[in-house]
Formats: sequence, C-alpha cells, structure tokens
Amino acid sequence: MRKLKIGSVKKVMSLREKKVEKKKEEIRKSAMSVIAEKGYHATTMEDIAAKLLMTKGSVYYYFKDKESLVYESHKLLLEQSMEQLQDVLAEELTSVAKLRKAMVVHMENVITERTDFFIGVKPDQVFEGEHLQEILHLRNQYSDCMNRLIQQGMEDGSFVQVDMKIVNYIILGAMNNAVIWYSPKGSKSIDELANSIADYLLKILL
Repeated sequence: MRKLKIGSVKKVMSLREKKVEKKKEEIRKSAMSVIAEKGYHATTMEDIAAKLLMTKGSVYYYFKDKESLVYESHKLLLEQSMEQLQDVLAEELTSVAKLRKAMVVHMENVITERTDFFIGVKPDQVFEGEHLQEILHLRNQYSDCMNRLIQQGMEDGSFVQVDMKIVNYIILGAMNNAVIWYSPKGSKSIDELANSIADYLLKILL
C-alpha cells in the first residue's frame, strides 16, 4: 500500500524551517484526530491544543485559525494525491492497468486519510473565499487527470465509448463515499478493499 506523505516539501529548508514544518505537521495530524472524534464544527483550537498538551496561543503561532489549519492540511492532501495520479499517468502501462492503479491508490488514500477526505466532501461548508477557490481548483485538476485516463482508454479501444464526465463523477463519487461507510473492523484489508472496488468500477468501462 502506498503511504501518503502529508506535509512533504521539495525545497531545501533550513534547520529552523524544518522544525517549524515538523511542528505544523504534528498540529495538522492532531487536528484531524480531534475532528474525527468531534466533527469539524464542534472542534475548537483549544481542543487541538489540548490533544498536543500545548497552549492555545502556541497553536495560533503556527496557524491563524481553525480554517487555515484545516485548509493547509487538505491542500497538502490534494497536492500529494495529484502528484501520485500524475505518476500513474506517466507509467508505461495499458490504459486499463493505469486507471485500475489510479483507483487503487485513490481508495487507499481515502481510507487512510478518511477524516481529511470527509472534510472535502462539502468544501463550501468548511472553506471560504480564496481557500475555497484553491481547493475547488485542485479538485478540478484531479478530475481532469482522471478524465485523461478514461479518454486514453476510449481512444485506444480499451474502454467502451461513454459519457466521460458522467462516468468520472460516478467513479470518484463511489470511491469518495468510502469515507462514510468504511470500517476498520471489516473483513478485508485496505489493500484488498481498494483492489475489489477498483475491479468493480472498471466494469463500467469494459
């Protein structure tokens, strides 16, 4: 299973910047943990600080408010997911294998980062202004990449001819819906579940 590396940065950072980024990642993870228990709207900055045994003021040093904190976490998640999808697009695989791999990776991410993905189900209820616009932009970029995978398969004859936009909505909607029904107590491992769902969804196009 491919692990999502939330908070990874490509630029060379100074020691101080590394320490700040490490602390911010710790705060983001703590926030997601508290939100998983209490829900986004019921969670306060005090709750997040208490989880880390920090003062509220210390958390505010790193993040302006709760929305900014969650925005940064969700933006990093989308950027990492996009990077993974682009890696799949660049691989020398058949159209069927590419789309299947993309769906498996997406499902693994949805399950392992369930709280963060759940926040993204209705971003307009969490984010405002520029934050909302950036999240929607990243989501659209991701959807466009999925469209390209479907388009490639239709062009080379691997997939039947379909309304690409509708099928993409169906596939992404079905996978993202796992944030609601997934339970770690189920009989399948994350890898088994991700592969099973990918196989079922592929049948729409075969």
